[in-house]
Amino acid sequence: MKFIASSSTLLKKLSQLNGVVSTNAVIPILEYFLFEVESGILTVTSTDLETSMRSSIPVESKEECRIAVPAKLIIDFLKTLPEQPITFTVSPDNNNIELTSDKGRYKISGESPDDFPRMPEVEDASKIELSVPVLQTAIYSSMFAISNNELRPAMTGLYFDFTGGTAKWVSTDSNKMVKYTRTDIEVEQDASFIVPKKALNLLKGTLPNEDVLLQLFYNNHNAQFKFNDFTMVCRLVDEKFPNYQGAIPQESPYTLIINRQELLGSLKRMANFSNKTTYQVRFKLAGNELQITAQDIDFSNEAFERLSCEFDGEDMEIGFNARFLSEMLSVIDTDDVRIALSEPSRPGIIKPSSSADEEDLMMLLMPIVLNQGI
Repeated sequence: MKFIASSSTLLKKLSQLNGVVSTNAVIPILEYFLFEVESGILTVTSTDLETSMRSSIPVESKEECRIAVPAKLIIDFLKTLPEQPITFTVSPDNNNIELTSDKGRYKISGESPDDFPRMPEVEDASKIELSVPVLQTAIYSSMFAISNNELRPAMTGLYFDFTGGTAKWVSTDSNKMVKYTRTDIEVEQDASFIVPKKALNLLKGTLPNEDVLLQLFYNNHNAQFKFNDFTMVCRLVDEKFPNYQGAIPQESPYTLIINRQELLGSLKRMANFSNKTTYQVRFKLAGNELQITAQDIDFSNEAFERLSCEFDGEDMEIGFNARFLSEMLSVIDTDDVRIALSEPSRPGIIKPSSSADEEDLMMLLMPIVLNQGI
């Protein structure tokens, strides 16, 4: 059995799928790609049993072919080659593979394709369609707030909340929370589920930089993402997501409007002088001026900056984690940012100064108790 593929096209495709390939896997076949050729199309599948990815490229072939190919070896080999056609000759009797390039011949040992795990079927699935840029924005805006604490598994993924006729994506680690809402996506029936962080990272790396339609199929156990020639199926986090609506303050009467880049730059500088455990900075708001101070008592480091702003509210002081707030400001793309406040012990609500009518990005950051100092 024989087929011919472009070395650069194949390398690009395998690199997209390689993120899910296990290293030192308990089941050795998980360190392989499954190659399947039919009607001049090479379909490649990779899996770690939790997440499976599949994509395809055109090849030259007059026959069908199936073989499991060692992932690391084939990628390392293709990286050393300039663009050229590569001929794969597969011996189904012993699963050996001969590769022929312009410079020579190479032999590698494959595995039986029958040993490769089947890609899960998402049965009795509901379906929703959305554009790739919408999902890109949801993932980009929310990833940093996903928890890495395995003791709280419900927070280790992104919550897809398709209820009330709107699409919402929510992430939280109990210190910070992000909610991205779209009102222009047709939601046929209420549903909610949690997609694990690893699957989101893999998906993010494969989403194209073009406005194409993505189909999302989901049931109680799995979610399937399909666009162009790419398919990913991942197992959902089997936990109940926290009541995020209850964490959002009903009233935050004070409003701070400030240049996003100026505040972000100040926070990055202040983080160098703050305590390396809390990264605490102190906001002192009075009139149209924001004073930011940071202090690390252990090393006698301290810093102070003054920024112009628009503040509508009573004079107040509140503490935040500089790194957390910097992460939030980094995913906002407006010139100014709006921060709603109420009390030093209540969370701040961070939003872009403006947004399209069909979308809303809201971030919530818990304050930290101000320490004694400057």
